[in-house]
Formats: sequence, structure tokens, C-alpha cells
Amino acid sequence: MLKLHFKDNRQAPIWLVEGRFTIGTDRRNHLAVNDPGVGAFHAEISHRDGQHYLSDCNSASGTFVNEQRITSQYQLRSGDWLRLGTLELQLLAPSQPRPMVGMGATVRWYLQVLSGEQVGKKFQIQPGSMSLGRSTKCELCFSDPELSRRHAEFFLKDNLLEIRDLASVNGVFVNQKKINTVLLQPGDQVRTGSVTLLVIGPRVEVPQPEDEDATLFVPMVDLLKPTRPRSSGADVANPLRAAAQATAAPTPEAGTGSALPWAVWVGGGALAIGLAVAAALLL
Repeated sequence: MLKLHFKDNRQAPIWLVEGRFTIGTDRRNHLAVNDPGVGAFHAEISHRDGQHYLSDCNSASGTFVNEQRITSQYQLRSGDWLRLGTLELQLLAPSQPRPMVGMGATVRWYLQVLSGEQVGKKFQIQPGSMSLGRSTKCELCFSDPELSRRHAEFFLKDNLLEIRDLASVNGVFVNQKKINTVLLQPGDQVRTGSVTLLVIGPRVEVPQPEDEDATLFVPMVDLLKPTRPRSSGADVANPLRAAAQATAAPTPEAGTGSALPWAVWVGGGALAIGLAVAAALLL
């Protein structure tokens, strides 16, 4: 017995216990879905002689197993991937663990046309670069006159999908914003000319570059404040005059308790000379 797993984990797996299991948008199906590109009665899985077989019920967009479109009953095996429109299912046996993205499983990116030429078509993005434009040399070729010959380029590396504008005339828009280069995420809508593409793929973490303009706050260092010489009293109006006055003033001898006025020193000298002259005359 096999069970169907939803790639987007929207609900629990479904066991294929009925002999006839139908898938489509009509409520009378065993599995009723509303995914774009799925018909009212899109496909049927039958169980006979211990084997499961998948049949397409003349759907408009087709039924795919491992990305190969089937035209008649196709014998299913555990591990097969089923795609109906945008709905993706994996068929697994009860004892077989489901592979997880990032643990050896193949990461798949797709672009589905939402509007413009080839509406409903789904393109798988291969690792490396894929160009989009009017040129037949582009992997994603559209005859839209609004497109340049080489309009844009998709680049897939390390599970990251990037789109670049190749200097197109009408530009590239992602979610209504004009871009030059940007990393894409599942659910993004890319518009080039009149063609709108839906990005389908795994949710991945996009590395965020460091902000080169970030401001680093450094603690301030207390700087020594400049000291002003303390004033001795009155401000000096003329430095040259102060220096002259200091030179003319007598310097007191060491050991004296106080400095005598200049006039006392002059008078004392004159008195001594006078006494010396009088003593000489008397002799």
C-alpha cells in the first residue's frame, strides 16, 4: 500500500486504499484541490494486482511523473513525483522515509507562466544560468514584442535563485518593483514585458550582508582639562613695564626677614660717609 505526500505539507499524507482514486478540482474527487492548472477531473490512480497505475483524464495542462508527461496508464513506484498543474505529490511506501530538503534531496525550482504567452506552462530551473527573451537561443523563449532579445537571466547556485536584468529596454519587475539583480523567494512574481512568472521552490535562508554604514559607538575618554595659572592678584597690563620694575627694585639679602625700602639704604650710606670725613678732620 502506498500513500501520497504533499510537497508543500498542506495536509497529512493520504493512503491509497481505494481501487480507484481520482484527483481534480471537482468536490466529487477523492482528492479535491484548487491549484492552478488542475482540471475538474484531472487524473486517476487505479490499484490492480498489487500495482498502482496513473492515468490522465484528458486534462488541458497534462499529468507528469518525474517531470515526464504521461499519455496512458503509467505504473507507479515508490518515490515517484506526480505533478498536476502546480500541485506536486510524492508517492511513498509506508516503510520509506520521506526525503527532506537539505538532507540529500534534490532541490527543485520552477517558473510558472501566470499571464502572457504560454499561460500555465511550468519551466524547471536547472543549476547554472538560464536566459529569458525573444531570441530562440534563450532557454525561456517568448515572442512578446515588449521583450528584448536577451531580456533577463536566471542563475541558480547553492539552492539560491537570482534574476538579473540584462540591460533590457522595458526592465524587469519583481513584485511590482523594478530591479537590476535580486534573490528570489517562492511566491515572488516576475514580470518581463507582458509575461508574468510565478516562482516555485523551497524556502531557503538568504544570507544578509553586513551593514557597512553601521555606526560604531565608542566610549569617550575623559580628557584632561587645561589648567590656567593662578593670578597673584592684580592683572598685569604691560609685561615689559613689569619686567623693568622688577629689574630696578633691590633684592633683599638672604636671611633678612623683610626687604628695606630703597630710600633707607641710600640715606644710611650717606650718613656713614659723613661720619668718616668728620673723624678724619678731628685727627
